[in-house]
Formats: sequence, structure tokens, C-alpha cells
Amino acid sequence: MQVLSMVWGILALIGMVVGFFPCLGSLNWLTIPFAGVGFIISLIALIVTKEGSKSGSIVGLIGCGVAVIFGIVRLVLGGGVL
Repeated sequence: MQVLSMVWGILALIGMVVGFFPCLGSLNWLTIPFAGVGFIISLIALIVTKEGSKSGSIVGLIGCGVAVIFGIVRLVLGGGVL
């Protein structure tokens, strides 16, 4: 589950970066819900993990959180949210 959350966070960050290119800002409308689901999955993976390394879950949480925040900022600055 940690690997899934880490991969999900990385994919959300890639979607966010692509959404920053001109004329591709509408991709953030897909990236934000995708990253929101990934944030929930990462949170569940962090809670379920008993012992050992939790780095995959933490990477997923940070990646999805950053993707949501910057995606919203990009939509607001680009006029995607009125």
C-alpha cells in the first residue's frame, strides 16, 4: 500500500507540473481530484502500517498535498476558478 501511495503521489506531481504549461492548465481539473484520492490512500497507508519504514506513505502524502495546493493556486491565477 505504501508503494501505491508513493507512485500515486509521484503521478499527481507529474500531472501538476504538466498543468503549469500554457494551454494545459485545464489538466488541473483532473489532477486535483486524482491527488485528493491519493492523499486519502496515503493517509490510510500511513495509519495501517504498524512498524518499519513509513517513507512511502509520507512521500505520497507530501506529493498529493503539494499537487492539490499548487493545482488550486494555478487554477485561481489562470482564471480557471471564477
